[in-house]
Amino acid sequence: MKAAITALLFVLSSAAWAHGDVQCPKHPKEEWRSHEELQRKLEKDGWTIRRMELTPTCYEVYAKDPQGNRIEAFFDPKTFERVED
Repeated sequence: MKAAITALLFVLSSAAWAHGDVQCPKHPKEEWRSHEELQRKLEKDGWTIRRMELTPTCYEVYAKDPQGNRIEAFFDPKTFERVED
């Protein structure tokens, strides 16, 4: 039982770091657009936002895309371009 719990914790912690390599271009904070503006843009494009987080260089978005797929996506906070890892 202990081995199963340890394996589960390892898998969950690995998933949490799955996108640890995503780096948006670095912009001064004063050039960042607001996350509210990004949310409005994505909702206009048909996304359903579950939550948004701030990384050191990106906006991280947990949402459903227009096709209803649950996704985690990263966006450049200045240009709102989607950043892939």
